[in-house]
Amino acid sequence: MKWEGNRESDNVEDRRGDGGGGGGGGFGFGGRSIGIGTIAIALVGSYFLGVSPMTIINMLSGGGGAVPVQQEQGPAQRPPASDTQAKFVSTVLADTEDTWGELFRAQNAQYIKPKLVLFTGATQTACGTGQSASGPFYCPGDQKVYIDLAFFRLMEQRFKVTGEFAQAYVIAHEVGHHVQHLLGIDQKVAALRQGGNERQANAASVRLELQADCFAGVWAFHANRSRSILEKGDVEAALTAATAIGDDTLQRQSQGTVVPDSFTHGTSAQRVRWFNKGIDTGQFERCDTFNARQL
Repeated sequence: MKWEGNRESDNVEDRRGDGGGGGGGGFGFGGRSIGIGTIAIALVGSYFLGVSPMTIINMLSGGGGAVPVQQEQGPAQRPPASDTQAKFVSTVLADTEDTWGELFRAQNAQYIKPKLVLFTGATQTACGTGQSASGPFYCPGDQKVYIDLAFFRLMEQRFKVTGEFAQAYVIAHEVGHHVQHLLGIDQKVAALRQGGNERQANAASVRLELQADCFAGVWAFHANRSRSILEKGDVEAALTAATAIGDDTLQRQSQGTVVPDSFTHGTSAQRVRWFNKGIDTGQFERCDTFNARQL
């Protein structure tokens, strides 16, 4: 992936090593009593490239929206200039800002840039305490993407997914959740979740996640057309990542069986299909997973 020398975003906040997270252990998000089954679903559903597990828990337990928490106020720290991986993340974030800014302007709308927070271990968010174990996530309550960069090493070690574009796909997927938030899509899904059962809630989550995959593909299409970022093998690396994190693949690896009703992100084939739809067309209007007959 060609990214060196491109613009870096000013919207990256470095909380690594600050000992963040605080609070007690366990899963006491927002002071709500949560069953073990819900926790298990949230972890499976959010571990790879999903929204915050707190959001999924909120959905499954009938809550609405994010659960705000008290956060310490202080100046946001920028990553050191010598940190190559942070520079890469900042550059990819800037590229999503440029792409979605142009797409929103074409619709006579304003794109509000999200913040991206680098952290280690745990950190406070407007959705509760974010944990590294949940993987990268987006919190609509503060409009921030949260990433522990150790996740990228896990991608390589556990799933043999390598390449910078595969990492960029992760970031672009989370930014896709921010786009959904700006468009009001996640709020509509939250309303559906509140009135539905667990099966319906999971089905809504799958469509939300597949749309974020498609939005990631839309970003890649426009970024490559404008800035020629793609190199040989990049798209294949992203498709390998999408395949590795399908619900069916993860369940088969972790428990030996597949339970479709518990899916929250979509199968490997579905994730590949919707990312491809985005990168092949570049049209975010084609990412309407909620009215699609076939996922």
